[in-house]
Amino acid sequence: MPHQLAQLNIAHLLAPMDSPQLADFAANLDRINALAESSPGFVWRLQTDEGNATEIDFFGPDYIVNMSVWEDLDALHNYVYRSAHTEILRRKKEWFHTMSEAHMVLWWVPEGHRPTLEEAAQKLNVLREQGPSVDAFTFKQSFPASIAQRE
Repeated sequence: MPHQLAQLNIAHLLAPMDSPQLADFAANLDRINALAESSPGFVWRLQTDEGNATEIDFFGPDYIVNMSVWEDLDALHNYVYRSAHTEILRRKKEWFHTMSEAHMVLWWVPEGHRPTLEEAAQKLNVLREQGPSVDAFTFKQSFPASIAQRE
């Protein structure tokens, strides 16, 4: 069965979402989410009825979560590092605490699968406890979908 790439990224906010400190970040959310959705290879993203995921406090009230599914690693990489999304990445220290442990994880899912936050948290814990593997990996140390397809 073909696989797609799931990703989870969590961030620890320096201030509440409605604070002046995060105003620029909040003002760019709709634009950056729309950019993701129109990017080649985009499949799905976690969102509330409001169209974003900032109200989801699964990891705690001071954390925001981003979870999405992409056709492959290249599609996600191009969106994250070769699009207007880089403007946001460059400013992350203005809005988020630097996290000492892994806060982003990638894993392969069967085509059509939509991961839950529980599943994503488990993958993040695997990465934190065991390091990168075919079950939970990073951009820096990734594994091809063909390995996941054999399992």
